[in-house]
Amino acid sequence: MISWQVLLNLTLNTLALASLLAMLMMGLTLIFGILRIMNFAHGAIYMLGAYCGISAAALLGTFWVGLLVAPFAAGLLGCILEFTLLRRLYRRDGGSFLLITFGLSLVLSESIRLIWGPNTRDVELPEILSGVLWIGDEPYPAYRIFLILWGIIVLLALTYVFLRTRLGLLIRAIAQNAEMTQALGIDVGLMRSLTFAVGCAFAGLGGYLAVPLITGYIGMGGAAIIDSFVIVMIGGMGSLFGSVAASVLVALTQTFGNFYLPELALVATYLLMIGVLLYRPGGLFGEQD
Repeated sequence: MISWQVLLNLTLNTLALASLLAMLMMGLTLIFGILRIMNFAHGAIYMLGAYCGISAAALLGTFWVGLLVAPFAAGLLGCILEFTLLRRLYRRDGGSFLLITFGLSLVLSESIRLIWGPNTRDVELPEILSGVLWIGDEPYPAYRIFLILWGIIVLLALTYVFLRTRLGLLIRAIAQNAEMTQALGIDVGLMRSLTFAVGCAFAGLGGYLAVPLITGYIGMGGAAIIDSFVIVMIGGMGSLFGSVAASVLVALTQTFGNFYLPELALVATYLLMIGVLLYRPGGLFGEQD
């Protein structure tokens, strides 16, 4: 029989993994929910953020600077891509976005490999995050507790901006009717660039935060994008709350699956997705088209 201490540790591991997944998913959901762009380059931007953060941390000798550099670099790249490439495609069908973002993912991945090389990279945690905390009768990594708290803070901040501020109101208005919002004098192009940049910034931040757990490696973006689309299908396309709930479900399945049946943990995740889609084809919180 499982002890309460093991159950507590597994639950905390679930929340830490869910926090990382949610960070990645918030960006993808923002971009799809507002701009209707299925961004296949999201995984490559996640990897770019990780590598930029690692380099900044190594250069300045502190982990904390990476928390600023990673989202800034990813967001800046996202803003440039939206302004130079994606903006021309808004009047076309979704297939155009799919093709160009898929091509961008290949270009970005290869560029990262050329710039940083094929070797894995890591980041040194500060003393306050590299130790352990005693929870119950066993030590638990302080960094995982930091991830849980960070995820909660970011989620609350994003919810507040999205639901309680004028900026959030404008973003939601553009998602509903961009032409009408433009007619009211709002710079829709600027808002779209800002939304895409923020979505990419979340991806970059998620990539950097994941490095202490999985190390940075060429291909980490590909693994992340697979999990992302599984979560999108479970939570519902464009649903922020659905993405967070699905992140917790996928993290729960992977954490407990790896503990009890490690050979079947990945299968269990896909079975979860199939089960949800059979019950609700649009995802748990998506529209039932």
